[in-house]
Amino acid sequence: MEMDLMSWVQLAVVLLCVAVGGRLGGVGLGAAGGLGVCVLVLGLGVQPGSPPTSVLLIITAVIAATSVLQGSGGLDLLVRLAEKMLRKYPKAITIVGPFVCSLFVMLVGTAYVAFAVYPVVAEVAASARVRPERAVSASVISAGIGVMASPMSAAMAAMVGIMSTQGIAFWQILAVTVPTFLCATFCAALSVFWRGKELEEDPEFQRRLASGDYQWLAGGDLSKNYEEKKGAKTAVVIFLLGILVSILVGSVPGLRPEWISGDKVTQLPIPSLIQMVMLATAFVIIMVCKVPSDKFASGSVFRSGLIGVVGVFGIAWCTGTFFDSHTQVLSDAFSGIASSAPFLFCVAAFCVSTVIFSPTVSTTIMMPLGLKFGLPPEFLIGTWACCYGDFMIPGGAQIGCTAFDRTGTTRLGTFVINHSYLRPGLVFVVSGTVIGWLISNLVF
Repeated sequence: MEMDLMSWVQLAVVLLCVAVGGRLGGVGLGAAGGLGVCVLVLGLGVQPGSPPTSVLLIITAVIAATSVLQGSGGLDLLVRLAEKMLRKYPKAITIVGPFVCSLFVMLVGTAYVAFAVYPVVAEVAASARVRPERAVSASVISAGIGVMASPMSAAMAAMVGIMSTQGIAFWQILAVTVPTFLCATFCAALSVFWRGKELEEDPEFQRRLASGDYQWLAGGDLSKNYEEKKGAKTAVVIFLLGILVSILVGSVPGLRPEWISGDKVTQLPIPSLIQMVMLATAFVIIMVCKVPSDKFASGSVFRSGLIGVVGVFGIAWCTGTFFDSHTQVLSDAFSGIASSAPFLFCVAAFCVSTVIFSPTVSTTIMMPLGLKFGLPPEFLIGTWACCYGDFMIPGGAQIGCTAFDRTGTTRLGTFVINHSYLRPGLVFVVSGTVIGWLISNLVF
């Protein structure tokens, strides 16, 4: 069976929506996906697929818990802890920076925490006379991809929701992704450890120093002006307990309730478990820590999280509608990829992720597609790092952190992609894909 002319037209519609939506990002990405669904269904007569409801509900529940944590002051507390850790080993900032920044991303599932400490990474590096480009570039890459090792990130929610249909336990995903992330982070940091000239020998830094343009980052130790909110520590503890409950109950089938309906036994699905536990966690934080009602959804985490939900909703529905209607054709065309060249799928996933600008959306699109192609779920989990190519074209984090480096060593480049973040990003993706594949062979 082959694709006819109408099928190619439908594919062109999907690719156009992905390309245009990828440039717009966020809500624009979701809106472009919605337009694609309208064209496919109303214009071309394609039967609509089902939106990824389970994934969307997990992401929404996680956003609710994290935004309440932010309203309680818990995220600010984590930022101050990160700053203290960064200042403890200034000479090793190129290694310490990426691990510290990504550690807090792993805990709370959002890059917000890391973005708040990027200026500290640049300041500590410059104060220690370490070329800031090294620490900043590796930290931004590692923290941005840290969501692949976070049990509470939107990207992990997408992966858990998809892989739960394949009988994969929550702990199995974490058993692969966490060590993979840590090893790949070390590789990324090592790749820039000796990068470029030393700070005091850098021509741009010398120029800024001579012209008086350069000043040491003002503000010093941010924790001196920080006042911890009452209940912030308690909120962090409750949030972490919620994570532990989700992992424990999701990983041990005997802890999840079962229901008998006729001859069929139904067990509580992992996505539903995460949804209810994280909503309950948000409620407990609100009540115990007395979080004001105006703080529930006023922070940056809630706003950026809902933007991500819209993006996933629209574009995943669009691609799902097309792929669901051509499942057999695609399976026949790519049936050999599972045995002959599975890593070609990784290349395709990476290319898609470079224009999507959202690991969550890339995961939602590519992982179900990989399963349709006949790729084993353990292979897709192991090579998940290939879905994190959004660093190729500099985005908000890269642009902002380039400005944080007042020495001028971190650069965006003159050809868009020849920027300071390219080397650690590529090293992370390549090493993470290979290492993850090896680890998945041990776990499964």
